[in-house]
Amino acid sequence: MKKPELLAPAGDLEKLKIVINYGADAVYMGGESYGLRAKAKNFSLEEMAEGIKYAHEHGAKAYITANIFAHNEDLEGMREYFKALEKIGADAVLVADPGVFSVVRETAPSLPVHISTQANNTNYMTAEFWKSLGASRIVAARELSAAEIKDITSKTDVEVEAFVHGAMCISYSGRCLLSAYFTGREANKGACTHPCRWKYYITEATREGEYLPVNEDDRGTYIFNSKDLCMIEHIPELVESGIVSFKIEGRIKTAYYGAVVVKAYREAIDDYFTDKVLYESKKEFYLDELKKASYRGFTTGFYFGKPDKEGQVYTNSAYIKDYDFVGVVREYDSESGIALIEQRNKFSGGDEVEFLRAGAENFKLKIENIVDLEGNSRESAPHAQELVKIKTGREVRPMDIMRKETVKK
Repeated sequence: MKKPELLAPAGDLEKLKIVINYGADAVYMGGESYGLRAKAKNFSLEEMAEGIKYAHEHGAKAYITANIFAHNEDLEGMREYFKALEKIGADAVLVADPGVFSVVRETAPSLPVHISTQANNTNYMTAEFWKSLGASRIVAARELSAAEIKDITSKTDVEVEAFVHGAMCISYSGRCLLSAYFTGREANKGACTHPCRWKYYITEATREGEYLPVNEDDRGTYIFNSKDLCMIEHIPELVESGIVSFKIEGRIKTAYYGAVVVKAYREAIDDYFTDKVLYESKKEFYLDELKKASYRGFTTGFYFGKPDKEGQVYTNSAYIKDYDFVGVVREYDSESGIALIEQRNKFSGGDEVEFLRAGAENFKLKIENIVDLEGNSRESAPHAQELVKIKTGREVRPMDIMRKETVKK
């Protein structure tokens, strides 16, 4: 059985390079138009070309999201955009809108098209429909079980991609009107304000001004706030279902989040295909690693039936965060054993940190001394993106990440 593609989010060039370095087989990214993550930094056409080039040089693929539901004004300039994507070598474009799909096929016929989860791909006839029009892949709706996906893959040869990790949307396959209703910012055009994470009360029509908690709780409730999807303990079921691409959510998450999650899934997938007993023995390890990135608790979503109350977080919308991303390696001198670190959060002499290493075993280190670029010893590195040097005593490589346990207040 063929090993599935590990598909990771890329919110900007740094994130793209890091997730590829940590083991992603492919990345998905958005341009400055037509994607569904307006809050992500996104890519100019020139940055996109650089990202695609980097991916291809490292044996990875690069997919471009264009999965808005377009209004008439959105169609202006779209033909030129897809021609440009074809020219710079994008490996596929993700779309949901039939009109956008027709523009791609008409103007960039050699550009493969994947059908976004936004298009509600819930059955094999839908997959066959898109195949008949020229699509090569569908992204399964998040409401499908593993058994339903297996039924689709057994009845069609269209590739099926599916989300396996990350934030869940309370609305059907991500199609939501709440944000537009409350704020005027339309989720289906990439500007979601995430009202599913807000605190809610209920009111009764004849009791104006009286707000009632949905649960017996005086702080209100987060009735729409889903836990994060996590399928790392269920690689066998995902493989058996015929999914060809395991997709991680998170284009607006940090580079650190991408590195942690990609490394964990890379290791889990490789272990499973190398030694199934080894994979089974390391499930707790994979989960512990994933919990070193921010998360809202974990759920298996719809894969094994419709989620019950355990799939929601009712008390708050905050992330669980046990580790801080404090630095990223920029250079390493093997003769001196000194690494040049770009600081991301404050760290100090005496701190115990851990190096998250791409394709290698992590290790812990107690920082003995911090030196700035002028050679001065420092007690700490408090300034964002400041370059400092520390002695690691072990080899590290550019894009290895330094983290430390979060100090609980």
